[in-house]
Amino acid sequence: MPKVVLIGSGAVGTSFLYSAINQGLASEYGIIDIFEAGRDGNVLDLEDAIASVPREFKIYATDYNNLKDVDYIMIAAGRPQKPEETRLQMVQDNVRIIKEIAEKIKASGFTGITFICANPVDVLTYAYLKATGFSKSKVIGSGTVLDTARLRLAISKDMGVATSSVEGAYVIGEHGDSSVTTYSTIQVGQKHISQLGSQYTKENYSEILEKAVARKAYEIINRKRATFYGIGAAMAKLLSVVSRDEKEIMVCGSYLDGEYGLKDVVLGVPCVLGKSGIERVVEIPINDIEKEKLNNSYKIVSDINKQAV
Repeated sequence: MPKVVLIGSGAVGTSFLYSAINQGLASEYGIIDIFEAGRDGNVLDLEDAIASVPREFKIYATDYNNLKDVDYIMIAAGRPQKPEETRLQMVQDNVRIIKEIAEKIKASGFTGITFICANPVDVLTYAYLKATGFSKSKVIGSGTVLDTARLRLAISKDMGVATSSVEGAYVIGEHGDSSVTTYSTIQVGQKHISQLGSQYTKENYSEILEKAVARKAYEIINRKRATFYGIGAAMAKLLSVVSRDEKEIMVCGSYLDGEYGLKDVVLGVPCVLGKSGIERVVEIPINDIEKEKLNNSYKIVSDINKQAV
C-alpha cells in the first residue's frame, strides 16, 4: 500500500484525506503544514477514524526531510480565494508559496508523483514543474476535474440518468473563468445531447451551463466562504485511478507539448491515468468554436505564466 503526504492541511487538504481514508487508498498518511497546531489537531482528529473504516492506516505529522520513500504528494497549500475574487488574482502569493515548496521537495530526494490542487492551479502546476524539473507525467494538477464533475452532475440531474451515463462531457482549459465546455462531444446513451430534449439544447444552453458549472464555485464561496468537499473527493479519485493503475480517462491539469496545437502550458484536458501518472493526453474532436475558446484560455494562462513564473 502506498504512502501519501499532504502539504497544506486546510479544508481542501483534509477533505481529500478524509475521502482517501474512507476508500482505503493508502497505508500511511503524513501531513506537512506551517501551522503546527492545526496540523497536529487534524492528525488527532483523523486518527479517530481508524476504528471505523474498512482498512486501518497510520497518520502522523511529518516534514520535508522524510519524503524520499513517499509514493504520492498532494499539495493543497496556499491562501484561500476571497469572495468575488477570480482564481487568477491569487497568483502572485501562491506562486511564491509553490516555489518554496517545490525547492524543498526536490531537495528531499522525492521521486514519486505529485498532485496539485492549490489555486490558480494551472499556473501553480506550471511553476512547480519549472522549479523541480520533474517529468511532466509525474506532476498532475487538478485542472478542470471538478468543473467536469459539475458538468456531468448538471446534465445527469436534467436528464434523470446516473453521472456515469453522461459521456464526452468535459470542461477543458483553465480552471477558471475561461474554461471551455465541450458541448459538441456530450452524449447520453450514445446520442448527442441535442437529440434528447435536454434544457441544454436550447439556444441559450451556454448561459445555462455557465450558471450550472462555471459559476457554481462562486455561489458556494458566497454562501460558505470556500469549496472543499467536491475537490477533495475529486483529488481522491485521481489518486485512486493512478495508484490502482486503472488506465481511466480523466480530466486533469497536464503540461501540453503540442497537443491541441498548444505548447509550454498546463491546462485541464482529458488524460489516461495509470501507475506512471499521466500516460498520455487524449485529444478529443472539439469544434471550431470550442477550439477558439481553448486558444483564448491558453493565451490567458500563458500570459499569467510569463508575468508570474
